[in-house]
Amino acid sequence: MKSEDLYGQVSDGTPIWGTVLAVQANFYQVQLEPIGDRPVPLTYLLCTRRTRLKKIGQRVMVGDRVMVEAIDWEGGRGAISEVLPRQTELDRPPIANARQILLVFAFADPALDPYQLSRFLVKAESTGLEVCLSLNKSDLVDAEYRQHWIDRLQGWGYDPIPMVASSGVGFDELAAVLAGTISVVCGPSGVGKSSSIDRLVPDAQLRVADVSGKLGRGRHTTRHVELFELPGGGLLADTPGFNQPDLDCSPTELVDYFPEARQRLARGQCQFSDCLHRGEPNCVVAGDWERYDHYRTFLDEAIARQEALQQLGKTETALKLKSKRDGRQQYEPKLASKKYRRQSRRHQHQSLQDLCEELEDP
Repeated sequence: MKSEDLYGQVSDGTPIWGTVLAVQANFYQVQLEPIGDRPVPLTYLLCTRRTRLKKIGQRVMVGDRVMVEAIDWEGGRGAISEVLPRQTELDRPPIANARQILLVFAFADPALDPYQLSRFLVKAESTGLEVCLSLNKSDLVDAEYRQHWIDRLQGWGYDPIPMVASSGVGFDELAAVLAGTISVVCGPSGVGKSSSIDRLVPDAQLRVADVSGKLGRGRHTTRHVELFELPGGGLLADTPGFNQPDLDCSPTELVDYFPEARQRLARGQCQFSDCLHRGEPNCVVAGDWERYDHYRTFLDEAIARQEALQQLGKTETALKLKSKRDGRQQYEPKLASKKYRRQSRRHQHQSLQDLCEELEDP
């Protein structure tokens, strides 16, 4: 079928649906879906947002399923006219309709730190999405060490996938877990997150160059979220890296982000409804489970953050997360900054001239 015929088929008012893969400035890269049994002329359209959506304050996010109107098929341009309701929504990173988080850590280089891993897991749990944990660089440690950590993490409530990004070991199992859904990949620096994405999406760099070129920006000029299509189905969100995620949950919510604690609460209830599980009488959570110390540390941080917010009476933007020498973190108020600018000589001269004119005026 000629391309002209395809253009005519999709210009008859038939709705065109797609998924937003990338957002930069006021442009949206949309992957188009087939129209029933008919193909569409292009795989992607570079779209703007209709003024009507701007007026009602409708935000368009990566992962949104949208209706688009083709403006120029040959130029690959279109406009988003409708955004479907979201199943899930994350603010940081800004992404819609994700179902799970792929957390990437490494057995070694850098060394696997239980406290840092626990912090990332709690942050991932707080999103309400499913959590998939993978451990890269399994070839750098012996079988006994690998099995030790697998058993340990299963005790935490997770079933990690050992892998080697450089050779592809473990990636068939990982791809099966990611198939058919939108997943968000995250993890600390140096664990091989980028290598894992390249292994999962072989043509990722080619598509990045193509998308960035059409958007008129370089890949690294702006930190943004971007979705990549997995060969086995599903989409993977590449997010800006971060080393220590903020724990911005309330003290009462924290216990829900530890699978071990959830299991204990499922078997019984604490004596007090407002129990924070730090030694209260007849508490079913407090005990000798491995990460209980982590829970206590994070709880102190959450309480300090809540008290600081109540004292300031402002939003959390008035706080900063400060790292201590022992590796632990706490929230502290941001100091108000005042900028003092020296008055320009021209302004000083003008003021002096005005003063002289006033003195001379009878």
